[in-house]
Amino acid sequence: MKAIDKTKAVDDHRAARNLSDHVALGLTLMLRFFADTFFAKRYGNRAIVLETVAAVPGMVGGMLVHLRCLRWMVEDQGWIRTLLDEAENERMHLMTFVQIAKPNWFERLVILMVQALFFVAFFLLYLTSPKTAHRLVGYFEEQAVISYTLYLAEIDAGRVENVAAPEIAIAYWNLPANARLRDVVLVVRQDEMGHRDVNHGFADALTPVEASQNA
Repeated sequence: MKAIDKTKAVDDHRAARNLSDHVALGLTLMLRFFADTFFAKRYGNRAIVLETVAAVPGMVGGMLVHLRCLRWMVEDQGWIRTLLDEAENERMHLMTFVQIAKPNWFERLVILMVQALFFVAFFLLYLTSPKTAHRLVGYFEEQAVISYTLYLAEIDAGRVENVAAPEIAIAYWNLPANARLRDVVLVVRQDEMGHRDVNHGFADALTPVEASQNA
């Protein structure tokens, strides 16, 4: 497991600069509204739905970049491995919070529907505009960081029990044997900050004006 980069800023936000960015941000805020309405402060349950959605973009993006490289016989510049690693990391977030929040049958049904709908929508978006797709994920991750920060606040205030960390989390993040929920939320939030920065960077690389300015 790679070392945590403590230099990342928790509250980093990428301002929308063009129509593509505004579309991505608008979709993100709309979905955030529905999440807030449905889950309120049940952050463990919110995390489960968040992570089942978050595990989709990396796999979709990695697959489509892979196929593009095969078609055009070009290098991927490391994108495929980065995206697949992101998908795996998000899947481990999901497996961890399933053990913590223990979703009921209705929430599991919601997870199935949300994942199916989001997979199709994101697949079509990535085919149409990879730049917008990566910016959308960047904004998603910004919201994930906010959600996990609020989750930490609930734990610190005693409104959410700081239960023992699941064994799967201890093994995956190499946490101490006595790690608690707060430790898990901290490392998950750090992961999301990394995904946020990577996807905003990918979106920048796919924006001609920004790419020329950064060359």
